[in-house]
Amino acid sequence: MGDILIVAINSDKSLSCLKGPQRPLYGEKERVKLLLSLKSIDYVFVFGEQMPKEILSELPPDILVKDGDYKLSEIVGKEYVKKVCIVPFVICKRKINDKFNKSDNNCYGSKKM
Repeated sequence: MGDILIVAINSDKSLSCLKGPQRPLYGEKERVKLLLSLKSIDYVFVFGEQMPKEILSELPPDILVKDGDYKLSEIVGKEYVKKVCIVPFVICKRKINDKFNKSDNNCYGSKKM
């Protein structure tokens, strides 16, 4: 989609504030390491605020990509970017259940856009 791919992720603390005390399922160090293992990602940084509006205003990307949980009207900082893409995501239920010691090993597919 672009020349350089920078991924910004919530810190553990800000993610817990947004999603609840059981989150994150994986710590920020694990998430950063996983993302940096992908060849397509050039840089990863962790932000501490709940919504990265300040970061987007200071380092405006050409394209802002958000997961399928968001509606366009809910996306913070969209006024700073040229294009917003909302992409479906896949959750592996087995991994989440393992985290909470449940036995259902099904994975389910992505949401429709």
